[in-house]
Amino acid sequence: MKKGIHPEAYRFVVFKDMSNGVSFLSRSCAASKETVTWEDGKDYPVIKLEISSASHPFYTGQNVLVDTAGRIDKFKKRYEKKK
Repeated sequence: MKKGIHPEAYRFVVFKDMSNGVSFLSRSCAASKETVTWEDGKDYPVIKLEISSASHPFYTGQNVLVDTAGRIDKFKKRYEKKK
């Protein structure tokens, strides 16, 4: 690795998957204003995720698509007319 190009402010952060509520502790340098008390009793910053390996269809093996902005419904409506 080249010296001086990687951040050095890595700290423990809780990542929370908002689609299913699963949380995991990892290290990151991403900024966050919110904190949460983790299982060990310490407070950590929280980074909210829309999708993670706990909810992504590729990793779960389920054919369920997570639709956060109604994009799937818009797609279906657009192509239903052409049937």
